[in-house]
Amino acid sequence: MDWNGRGVVITGASRGLGERLARWFAKRGAQVALVARGREELERVTASIVAEGGRAHAIAADVGDKEAIYGIAGAAAELVGPIDVVVHAASSLGPLPMPLLLDTACEDLLAVLETNLLGPFRLTKALAGPMVLRGRGVVVFVSSDAAVNGYPRWGAYGVSKAAQDHLGRIWAAELEGTGVQFLSIDPGDMNTKMHRDAIPDADPATLLDPAVVAARIGTILAHRHRIPSGTRLEARTAAADDEHANENKDANAKKNENERSSV
Repeated sequence: MDWNGRGVVITGASRGLGERLARWFAKRGAQVALVARGREELERVTASIVAEGGRAHAIAADVGDKEAIYGIAGAAAELVGPIDVVVHAASSLGPLPMPLLLDTACEDLLAVLETNLLGPFRLTKALAGPMVLRGRGVVVFVSSDAAVNGYPRWGAYGVSKAAQDHLGRIWAAELEGTGVQFLSIDPGDMNTKMHRDAIPDADPATLLDPAVVAARIGTILAHRHRIPSGTRLEARTAAADDEHANENKDANAKKNENERSSV
């Protein structure tokens, strides 16, 4: 797919997968609005992308802050034009080390939900309407295996991601036929600050490079028109399937060409 000139909004874009996705889209000509709470780190990443020839703009804001949502949406539209892609990559684990549910304060659970669930809900509400009017757009929720597996101490985060997945399915059902697509993508375990915060003793060699995962998500989005809206995917499996399908397509094309040549 040609991303040149497309408007893209990515939350959690100052580090990890969000940063790598911003770089991936910018390298392909998209106009990218990077959203994150930490202004200094966000502006450093944005300046780096611009220095490499990309079109990127920093929006320092907290998606977990209800009052910030329309400011984010308005600034993004002004900076990059009509929004074609939204990636909800911003996430919070909650208190560290992560507590058991019995030890989780209600206020801490609410804070995680504000960032991981209510923030994406509010921002989607603000951005999906114009997408519907234009008849195109894709909203991506960055999921986790904690959304489908009950890991001890991952309660607040897991609940928020499970709800986020279902939020995407409901959006898909309600906006079916409008041209706006919703996908949840589990990136897998990555070598990021968030993962280190959650599991400090994890071996980095066993974790995925966020840049590799960003490319896999790009492959998924390039072929998204054959994926039903509301689908939940695993980046590793889905990207591998697409690559295998392309290899088969190329092999069949070469076979047909050889058959025509031999006639």
